[in-house]
Amino acid sequence: MSLSSHEVLKIAHLARLSIDEARVPDYARDLSNIFDLVEKMRAVDTHGIAPMAHPLDAVQRLRPDAVTETDQRALFQSIAPQVEAGLYLVPKVIE
Repeated sequence: MSLSSHEVLKIAHLARLSIDEARVPDYARDLSNIFDLVEKMRAVDTHGIAPMAHPLDAVQRLRPDAVTETDQRALFQSIAPQVEAGLYLVPKVIE
């Protein structure tokens, strides 16, 4: 598929992109090459091939889901200016 300069300018306008007039032929050539590659990829028979999220059969290394810190809520609330029923009281900022 070959794009004309007019089509490149139209695409740039629709995408709200400002492009330099002198570079329009370069953009047309590059975009045409991309579209040609996509067409070649569409021609490949992919029936029977399972989709994959990653080309490597990798798994995430996860740490154990264990508590590593002690509960310090009472300590932190003891130094807070105002606390009520386990909640921090703060000044009202929205009217």
